[in-house]
Amino acid sequence: MNIKETSKQKRDSLQQGIYKVINPFVHLLIKMGITPNAVTTIGFLGNVAAAVVIVIAGYRASHGGGLDYSLVTLSGALIIGFSLFDMLDGQVARLGGMASTFGAMYDSVLDRYCELVTLGGIAYYLIQINQFAGAVIAFVALIGSIMVSYVRARAEGLGIECKIGFMQRPERVVVTSAATLATGICGQCGLTAFSPDLILIVAMGIIAVFANMTAFARISHCRKALSSKS
Repeated sequence: MNIKETSKQKRDSLQQGIYKVINPFVHLLIKMGITPNAVTTIGFLGNVAAAVVIVIAGYRASHGGGLDYSLVTLSGALIIGFSLFDMLDGQVARLGGMASTFGAMYDSVLDRYCELVTLGGIAYYLIQINQFAGAVIAFVALIGSIMVSYVRARAEGLGIECKIGFMQRPERVVVTSAATLATGICGQCGLTAFSPDLILIVAMGIIAVFANMTAFARISHCRKALSSKS
């Protein structure tokens, strides 16, 4: 068994474990008559709210209001909470017998919007607190995040399964939300050893490196797959 197969098995096992935890809530949503698309929309709006909160934190910091790390903490908590809807919508569709081709497309599109607004909000925040280099890193992370998904979509359009790579959406969400939350909490605790915002910048660096590596790994995978077909 190779490393890719082992990694996939671990991801699948973790996913099944999470499903066991959230399934009772999923059944509740189904009984309430909430559709998968509604769940997807709620998750998107929550991520927009998270982006707005961190944008406000950056705006206030650059306009004499001081850096309010409680807003950064709130933003991280919102990203964590509403990103769970990423898993809920799929389960509601499957367990509720409401899966549809449009629903799958709608989910994928709003996932991309979620990443655009959250990472874009973080980039704006870093610019406003005079961390221009960090903002550039966040922008590169955003590019990598979008390209990981685009390469997969393009590959599947050509009939190639392309799910390889380390920094897929679940990993990116975990890194982004955890770093945002940690930055806010450390800032509120008055951390003086280093700037709490370095936590967020390092996290953006991790996504920037590994997301783009994943995108290029997928391009290479597609090239090999297409070469074997010709």
